Amino acid sequence: MPRVAPAVHPAFDLPDTDAPLRQRVAEAVVDQIRQGRIGVGDPLPSTRVLAAELGVSRGCVVDAYDELCASGFAVARAGSGTRVAPGADVAARAHAASHPVVPAAAVTEPDPARRAPVLDLRPGIPDPALISEPEWRRAWRAAAAAPRALGVADPEAHPDLRRALADHLRRTRGLACGADEIVVLPGVAAAIRVLAIAARLRDRDVAFEDPGYLRARRALVGEGARPRPIPVGTDGLDPDTVRETDAAVYCTPAHQYPMGARMPVSHRARLVARAADMGTIVVEDDYDGEFRYDVSALPALRSIDGGRECVAYVGTASKILSPDLRLAWLIPPTPLRSRIAAAVAESGEVACSVTASALARLIESGALSRHLARASRTYRARRAAFVGALGDLERSDVTVTGIEAGLHVVLRFPEGVDDVAIAEAARRLGVETAPLSRYSAGPGGPSGLVCGYARLPESRAAAAAAAIGATLPGGVPFGLP
Repeated sequence: MPRVAPAVHPAFDLPDTDAPLRQRVAEAVVDQIRQGRIGVGDPLPSTRVLAAELGVSRGCVVDAYDELCASGFAVARAGSGTRVAPGADVAARAHAASHPVVPAAAVTEPDPARRAPVLDLRPGIPDPALISEPEWRRAWRAAAAAPRALGVADPEAHPDLRRALADHLRRTRGLACGADEIVVLPGVAAAIRVLAIAARLRDRDVAFEDPGYLRARRALVGEGARPRPIPVGTDGLDPDTVRETDAAVYCTPAHQYPMGARMPVSHRARLVARAADMGTIVVEDDYDGEFRYDVSALPALRSIDGGRECVAYVGTASKILSPDLRLAWLIPPTPLRSRIAAAVAESGEVACSVTASALARLIESGALSRHLARASRTYRARRAAFVGALGDLERSDVTVTGIEAGLHVVLRFPEGVDDVAIAEAARRLGVETAPLSRYSAGPGGPSGLVCGYARLPESRAAAAAAAIGATLPGGVPFGLP
């Protein structure tokens, strides 16, 4: 038989908190259970009695009992009142609550060793400050006013952006494609995943640049593909290293990531021809194809004869405007188009409709073209200042490569130099970079630093170069001015 609750409950004290009154009443009951003063099966005081004891309205106690029943601390049955539920004692001792409890904000001191760097030279991040604020706001206002999309994974979604991209790619990259051929996705990794599904790359080899783009490699591995490292040279990936057993080949021909090589037209034509003959899919990641400085842009692989049948073109807004946009576009090879819809549905990749609409309006209004022209001039000047400052170090053992295009350069070190240690030392001096060796599939890759200059003011180029130089063997350590 259950115990009978005592008539008087002097221990029912309301906690002194800012919580609503009903929650404080519920907390008082749970505290009684935690202390063992009320056991499983015991009846709780009537709502009228407890209200009088605590000096609150009966309605507050009724609400508190409802909360206790809803959370499993109590059960209410007609004719037998409200009783402590089985297991309530265990939950109370574990400090479970009948409602969410907001903890006090944690106060932590920042770690001096991990404080933000003075100069952030991480690669692949453009300068969002170059975007025209009035044009940016107009695009987003128009996008916010546009009808909302369904938000489902559908290759035919975002028609406005696909039409705008078709025109943009025709003018800037020489790609002749219809809007119906373009698929908008939330990032390059999402495009790689969709391609891997559509091309059925699971358990098959994919020739992959080494060093190469880590996120693309991880996306392939995540879909069960087997990236096969192919060392890149001064001309990027060598087409003759692609095997007939490779179901696909991933490359960045416009500006090899991260080494910066530029694949010549002879290699481009041969790669497309070999891929077409072998039935191999070429994944062309044109991640920063819009930025060229000392050379003219070469045609995209997909625009070469035979490219439509074997080349999957991938572009992104991350390097043009900001990684925060999370937008990429995929133009699949013609034979894969029928399987893309199923692959998009299987991957569940959905791009934000508001973001897609805003980018469409930036393109249609001409704002993107004006931004690219303005950004190219700025990046050219920042690149020249940084490369010139690196040259002032007069280090014969350090080579600067990849300067013709893109948003980063590579400092090549002699074999055996620990670039991870140098990157950490540079960070302690206030300069954030990326170790080149981290981009290799295994040990023994090239040593160096990958340095993005897109957000490096020209006035700070000398300081950044000097800090890097101070970390090299034989350098003189000093801090940034």
